[in-house]
Order: sequence, then structure tokens, then C-alpha cells
Amino acid sequence: MITEVLPSALDGQRLDRVVALIGDLSRSAAAQTIKAGGVEVDGEPAISGKVRLTEGQTVRVDPAAFPAPDLPSPESDVEFGVIYEDDAIIVVDKPAGLVVHPGAGNLDGTLVSGLLARYADIEGVGDDPVRPGIVHRLDAGSSGLLVVARTDDAADVLIAQFSDHSATRRYDALVWGVPEAPHGIIDAPVGRSKSDPLKMAVVANGRPARTDYRVVGSYTSPALVSRLECRLETGRTHQIRVHLSSINHPLVGDPIYGQRRPNLGLTRPFLHAAELAFDHPTTGERVTFTSPLATDLQEWLDKAEA
Repeated sequence: MITEVLPSALDGQRLDRVVALIGDLSRSAAAQTIKAGGVEVDGEPAISGKVRLTEGQTVRVDPAAFPAPDLPSPESDVEFGVIYEDDAIIVVDKPAGLVVHPGAGNLDGTLVSGLLARYADIEGVGDDPVRPGIVHRLDAGSSGLLVVARTDDAADVLIAQFSDHSATRRYDALVWGVPEAPHGIIDAPVGRSKSDPLKMAVVANGRPARTDYRVVGSYTSPALVSRLECRLETGRTHQIRVHLSSINHPLVGDPIYGQRRPNLGLTRPFLHAAELAFDHPTTGERVTFTSPLATDLQEWLDKAEA
């Protein structure tokens, strides 16, 4: 069961919208979940999605009552790079703007659909048929490396490594200003924002999250900004973006967590998954993959002045 206490930001909202947010569902799927008896409000079964809720009420949602999802279909026109493949894994170099897997509002044109067209064997890999082979996160607006499992055994091994943090990821980022400490660890829990339920934030009751950052350069024009290397010790939704914004050094170009600062010509957050390392799920050998900075980000740096 998923349990949420209604924050002030959702006060007065309809139950079906709240369930959609909690379960990452469409409104129609949320309505079906309520109709199937999968939702309780303050311990009582919900009978209608039209009821409006008040701050402090407790909503419980049973994922087992979610309607059967529409499964992704192969789409050969989805473009993405592959830098390595074998019988167990595929290492993808994802372009910015490509959504990794289907979700509410993004059913077609995802990386998963593109993968299914090239690698039909990933169908059914893992526990979630909507996300076959997907074992870790990469935001739609971010570019760079993502490893995909081709077998259930590979998926289990990789998920365990991301869970115990033995798999490592390094990101290239550009942030506003210059952090006072040239190297630091941001250790702050991340959860859904109390003021805007569509955003994540540093919140006391969030999930533990740690981001290691190091300043590797700075620029004075077109603005005072710094280039960072960030390493994730956990993998929460929007973690790097939320953490850097929380110390008042948001990503340049971030439309959500950028604190309404100008985008300086960027059309997406300056964040690139540059390095990925893990123990190969079949051989046990430590493997490391790297991706050069995405073209749009490199072109921006080429024009900047130190």
C-alpha cells in the first residue's frame, strides 16, 4: 500500500487527481483504481473520485488495484545511441528530451519503445512490464549513459548494485554561481514538495539522498557559473537538480528547479550522465563506460568565457 498524508498544496483537490499523483497514473486509471476498491481515505473505502479532500487527510492506494497498463510497443523511429551491448546488457547514450519509459502523459515515443524495436528479447525482463530492462533513472531532460538489462538475472544483479551503491555514476553539471566549498556532500532527504506536489524538494520526511559534488571550473560570461562533477550515492527522482537548488546553486537551464533564473540560451537543464561503472552481471568484471558531453552542452561551453 502507498500511504500519503495530504499536503497543503493539494487541499481542495479531487481524490482522482490525488490518486493520479500518488500512483503516477492517468486520471482515467486513477478513477478505475478507485472504482475497483483500491483507495481508502482516512481508513474508509473511497467510492467516488469526485470528492474533494482537505489537508491532513490520509489517502491509501493499493497498487494491486491499478488497471492493467497499456504495454509499450516497438517503435523503430526512436533515436538513441548504443555504446556497448552483449547478451546480458545494453549501454545506451540517451539524448536529452527522450523519456525513458511510458508514464502518465508519455505512452509513446519512449526509449523503451525504441529498445523493443532493436532488442525484442528485453520484453518481459524485470518486474514491471511497462519498464522492461530498466534498472535505474535518467531524467528526460538529461543526456548520457543508462544501462539496460537483457535478462532477468542481469536485472536482479544490476538493481542490487544500484541499491547498495556499488554501481557508480558521474554527472557533468553547470550551476549558477560558485559554491563556497570546492568539494562537498549534500546529505538531505528528498520527497514530494509540500508547496507543489508536481515537484520534488528537500523535505524532512523524504527519502535519504546524498550527492557528492566537486567544482572543476568556472566561467564569468555570459554569467558567473561553475562546472561541477556530481556523483550519486542514491538515486532519487530529480536528486541532483533538487540538491543543487537547495544550496542556492541550481542547474543552468533548469525550468523547474532553476529558481526562475534565465536559461542563458539552454533549452534544458545542463546535466549529462558522463560515466557509469558497475560489476558486469555475468562476468563479475568491473566495467566503466564514458560519454562525451552532449553536443548542445559542449557548444555552450565553447562560447563561454572563463
